[in-house]
Amino acid sequence: MKKEELFNKIVAENSDRIRRICAYYNSNVHDQQDMCQEVLVNIWKSLDNFRGEAAVSTWIYRIAVNTSLQYTGKAYRNMKLLVSADSLHLSNVLDDADLIHKKMEEDRFEILQRELNLLSVVDKALISLMLEGLSMREIAEVIGITESNVKTKIHRIKIHLKNKLKQKDYVPQ
Repeated sequence: MKKEELFNKIVAENSDRIRRICAYYNSNVHDQQDMCQEVLVNIWKSLDNFRGEAAVSTWIYRIAVNTSLQYTGKAYRNMKLLVSADSLHLSNVLDDADLIHKKMEEDRFEILQRELNLLSVVDKALISLMLEGLSMREIAEVIGITESNVKTKIHRIKIHLKNKLKQKDYVPQ
């Protein structure tokens, strides 16, 4: 398969995934589009070097996350992780499916959003990939840390978020 055909196939299969990752890291629609373009450019540039050691989707996530972090430049430490209550798996973060089925009230969601944005850059990346539904192994491959480290970090993030929400009386005890 020619490089152009392979690129078009990869883009067709992963365009929604790329857009979601870009949307996590920037609220401005125009910046999201620019970020998506940068991701596509980086995919094109990296295509010849893709060895198939990881799944294509994992490779795409790695490029999208790294490009998003690079795009935000020096402001990456203060970047906001932008999540939508309708388009994510918050039950993965809170481990409480009943809360999700009741559709979080607006203020509860705002508290969670604020707490997510207080996380470190690495923790934000971990959560964004978890919200995308990646396995711990896949997250480890994307971020470049061990799977056990991913599990530990995500477990600590979940505990932290639950505790913050309990302090605000937003999560039933």
